[in-house]
Amino acid sequence: MTAPGTARPGGRTARTTQAVFAAAVGELSARPYAEISIESIAARAGVHKTTVYRRWGSKEELIRQALLGAAAARIQVADTGSFASDVRMLARSVQAILSAPEGAAITRALIVGALSSPEIAELMDQFWAARLDAIGVIVDRAIGRGQLAAGTDAAALMHMIAAPLYYDLLVSREPVTAQDAELSASAALAAAAAGVFVSPAGRGSPIPR
Repeated sequence: MTAPGTARPGGRTARTTQAVFAAAVGELSARPYAEISIESIAARAGVHKTTVYRRWGSKEELIRQALLGAAAARIQVADTGSFASDVRMLARSVQAILSAPEGAAITRALIVGALSSPEIAELMDQFWAARLDAIGVIVDRAIGRGQLAAGTDAAALMHMIAAPLYYDLLVSREPVTAQDAELSASAALAAAAAGVFVSPAGRGSPIPR
């Protein structure tokens, strides 16, 4: 027995699943969560609604599965031996996700969907926790090597790296470029070197593991 919406890799079932998941993300990017239905997703995917109901049972379960992989996906965490190089590679990894059409669509879907759906809000929490976990690893290594002040708040550092890139995607709606990633990383590194992210108590915010 397999869970609803799962299928053996390859074949028509897998292609249908991929098309339905892509349609679910497209619907989330195009309209409020409350206006989305199994029917609208099926129409966008070009499949019959009974196929969607049979495999996933509900809109909530379908969208949860469609976004689960994106929420759980981890950005690349480099270990170059240099805190500065690790941060620059992290920023470029975020930029690569946000500049890819699918990555941009999924990111928008998570953020917009989280405003009206508790289920998607939970996935958004997982999505962001994975990114905080990534920067937490980099910060811990840098502190251990003496490259970064003890007590540096990893979450604050991640916010400064990511915020300009998400602003380009979601607010100014401009392409998120490699130059944007470099500028974001450079600003965050300068702030970290100045001790901006060291908390008053000398300890960083807890990082989800």
